[in-house]
Amino acid sequence: MNKFKIFSVALLASVSVSQAQDLNQAKKAIDAEQFESAKSMLKTIVNSKPSNGRAAFLLGNIYLTQNVEDSAKIYFQKGLTGSEGAKLNYIGLGQMDLDNGNSAAAQANFTLATKDVKKKDVEEFVYIGKAYMNSTKPDYKSAIAILNRAKINNPQDAQVLLELGNAFYGDKNQNEAYVSYRNAFQADATLIRAKMQLGVLLKGAKAYTEAVKAYDNVIATSPNYGPVYRELAETYYLWGRNEPAKGKEYLKKALDYYEKYMSLTDYSLASRMRHADFLILAGDYVALEAEANKMKKLDNVNPRILRYLGYSAYENGNVDVAIKSLESFISNPTNKIIAKDYMYLGFTRIKKAISADGKSIDAALFNKGMMDVKKSVEMEITMTNDLQDTGKKLFEQKFYNEAAAVFELATTNKESRNYLLDNFYLGNSIYFYNTRKDVVKVDAVALQKADVAFGNVIEASPTTQDAYIYRARTNRLLEKDDLTIKFYEAYIKVVTDKGAEELAKPATKTKLIEANNNIAVIYSKTDKTKAKEYLNKTLAIDPANQYALDALKSLK
Repeated sequence: MNKFKIFSVALLASVSVSQAQDLNQAKKAIDAEQFESAKSMLKTIVNSKPSNGRAAFLLGNIYLTQNVEDSAKIYFQKGLTGSEGAKLNYIGLGQMDLDNGNSAAAQANFTLATKDVKKKDVEEFVYIGKAYMNSTKPDYKSAIAILNRAKINNPQDAQVLLELGNAFYGDKNQNEAYVSYRNAFQADATLIRAKMQLGVLLKGAKAYTEAVKAYDNVIATSPNYGPVYRELAETYYLWGRNEPAKGKEYLKKALDYYEKYMSLTDYSLASRMRHADFLILAGDYVALEAEANKMKKLDNVNPRILRYLGYSAYENGNVDVAIKSLESFISNPTNKIIAKDYMYLGFTRIKKAISADGKSIDAALFNKGMMDVKKSVEMEITMTNDLQDTGKKLFEQKFYNEAAAVFELATTNKESRNYLLDNFYLGNSIYFYNTRKDVVKVDAVALQKADVAFGNVIEASPTTQDAYIYRARTNRLLEKDDLTIKFYEAYIKVVTDKGAEELAKPATKTKLIEANNNIAVIYSKTDKTKAKEYLNKTLAIDPANQYALDALKSLK
């Protein structure tokens, strides 16, 4: 009997040690972003020992990372019934509360998680800090506050220092983030992520050369650490955006490094979705469509695949596939719809509205598309940054009224990076729409909007000469003689101030003649001397200008 007891105790001890080792291996897999491998390990632990609340918590956290909230909640609730590490699951439920905007419920769960913690314990505080940062609505200041409490308990804990670095980085405090990452790596030289994050700081500071060197140092000691290749991919992508001359070269490197990252993590559906998100960022829509179809084979019911199919199909010209995919995705009330989803659906409808020969447009379908685009902007005002290309294509195809609708929406955001040019296109779209051959009566209300748009360009960039000429033309259509003269004269002044080189350009000469002749026409009604003065200015540029010659004769 005694021998049996001794054997049983030894067996239980062996199982406990084995599970602890498996748990540590799972944590390493999570850090290496090998989530499917980690999930497999953790499920084995949870199934063999349901009382292991820590394993259930880690498993729930992975599901949260992969945006599978239902599964995350199941494991958190299961973990609460356990014994070892059970209270950690309150933190997982707290993060879900944060995601749902219920900060009071989150705080209540965090309080339950930290109840009766020992003085030197930091694990709960670390995970609460991560919950604040990983929430869909990150709160870095709260993360810093809770992690500083952990630091008081254990100043040399490497995980505390690492997460403090992440919190400071999220709060845009580069100096404190650097100190925390450095101290974390000094405290534990096996903590590869802390070393990698020093490179991430350099990437954020646009010191791309130094960032790559930092990543190379990580690879030199840990060549199979997947996340460093993801960081290299993102760094080269950003580097290419900042150096257009090397954009194509660096984009290829970015895509190659991301493929390396995938090979070192896994090719699961969740990983493919992360890859798809990067392909959208990189603008590689041919690869995105191929990836989306691979995902469809893995899981034909996952709704996010429809998003990727919709985006890629639009960019690759498959408008019917795009509309079908995006309509199906958006119409599902369980999906988390983002502004970009409506933007793509709207753009797709607008593209389909244009006839194959490019000579006509389906007004009803265009208007339906614009409703989607407006919905996108209502959800997120920064989507106005993405309207210019669609507006320009409509403008170039001479769908001026439709282009004006796009640019009018774009200019509702004064902080848009395209605000100046969008205003210029808005003014021109309205002007050209009102100068069509079949126009019986101009749209005075729309032309007033054009006048304001050109005024916005002039205010932001007073030397943009064509804004003055088009503003003068717009006021000529409105029959506002005083403003027509004002802006033609302003054009003359701007180009004259630019000097002889500008005045010698054929296009400038043509517009100077236009300005002088139109001013002369207005003055001919009230001041013949002034009219003659401007006609003579025309003849000084072009002595054979027939209009000026004939007008001078009629004024004698």
